[in-house]
Amino acid sequence: MSIDQESWEAAVQHLYEDAYGYIATGPRKHEDWRIDVVAVMERAVPDPRGWTGLDDDADDPGREKRPAYPFRPPYKADPLRPITAADVGERLWEIDRASAENLLLALTDDGCTLRNLERFTESFDELQGMARTVLARYGDAFTCHTNVSTGPHDGTLDFRGSTPGWSPMTFYGEDCGLVVVSDTEVGLFWAFGDI
Repeated sequence: MSIDQESWEAAVQHLYEDAYGYIATGPRKHEDWRIDVVAVMERAVPDPRGWTGLDDDADDPGREKRPAYPFRPPYKADPLRPITAADVGERLWEIDRASAENLLLALTDDGCTLRNLERFTESFDELQGMARTVLARYGDAFTCHTNVSTGPHDGTLDFRGSTPGWSPMTFYGEDCGLVVVSDTEVGLFWAFGDI
């Protein structure tokens, strides 16, 4: 599936219009993609294609002391310490493409659940098509990583069961996210909530 800027931005805007979050893509320049993820978290690199994402914390005063705000090192670390590639890696695990599609839909509002889709007028299949459009930007060969857990870390997420858990990556009470890694780009999709 090939996509263009207009279709990608339309899918992102429609899916996340009511979400409070961060959606950004940056270039992949390192073998260790976690380094590139940190650069995107710190807003240190532009979108390589110039496409528009979402940054609800762009003007937050917390960014003055922490370039990656609201992303943070693990809770046991000094909260003023810059986030590192190791911090990112220890709180993410790989998931399959079908799980990533469902996760993109669960991130459309806080709570990280597919019940968030009830507010949309489109069918689940239509919304899933939008999630596929979002992922298509990254080509055919990409990996997906998340801090969300809906059971054992076996590469799949099951949103039919209990409320998912997550490994905190931000200063918010709830943060659920997806990192998409291709040979040329890294994409971050994060939703924040206060619980």
